[in-house]
Amino acid sequence: MALPVLLFFNQDEFEVVNQEASESQQIALVVGAGQGIGLGFVRQLLEGDRVNCLYATYRNVDSELLQIDDPRLHCLALDIMDEAQIAAVVQKIQAETSALHHVINCVGVLHDGTMQPEKSLRQLNADQLLHYFQVNSIGAVLLAKHIQPLLKHRDRALLATISAKVGSIGDNQLGGWYGYRASKAALNMFMRNVAIEYKRTCPRAIVVNLHPGTTDTELSRPFQRNVPPEKLFSVKRTVQQLLTVMDGLQENDSGEFFSWNGDRLPW
Repeated sequence: MALPVLLFFNQDEFEVVNQEASESQQIALVVGAGQGIGLGFVRQLLEGDRVNCLYATYRNVDSELLQIDDPRLHCLALDIMDEAQIAAVVQKIQAETSALHHVINCVGVLHDGTMQPEKSLRQLNADQLLHYFQVNSIGAVLLAKHIQPLLKHRDRALLATISAKVGSIGDNQLGGWYGYRASKAALNMFMRNVAIEYKRTCPRAIVVNLHPGTTDTELSRPFQRNVPPEKLFSVKRTVQQLLTVMDGLQENDSGEFFSWNGDRLPW
């Protein structure tokens, strides 16, 4: 009978082995994965061996997300405007894992069946403005509040939020789109604050906002008429470009606002 082989490590070697094992287990969460860029992230992350486990949230039960057959994928219903639902989703994830390595928030609204971006002051109303902020700004910072414990580990972690270049105050030369612009500017400030706090509480977490470029989704479809073909990206191309940016981020990039090509954008 073969004798058992005993391996002895000093403390430094043991920590390296533990760290390598931990980093090999990549667990991700995509919020707003029911369609568009979020759904694209799910498909790309499940290709190859990028993740061992992927949580993805949706709002509509007829989403294509629910048709994806992959044992690594766990779909969770979530309305980002409901903080109780955010807390419940995070608690469910915490019951199954103690760490997330990628959190990608793709939730956003520009228009719906009744709401269109405002072209002038005459079109402003309080209810629409509030809705923009609830979806595009407040939900994101509440997600950061509740997800924080899952980013408190010693591996590299990333909290990436899809923003928009039109939310840049410094870049705004055209005006209009009051609610969307303002809510994205608020999102940028919220996540900048989160990045500063996370440096104290989750020092290996990188918090960034990302501008995806004009992508061929339901969000941009009514506004694509004047977009040159070379500047209208497919969902697959957008996700690939953003993943390239995300892969190259360093800890000192936390709190910054990046375009799809890796350029830093002005606040």
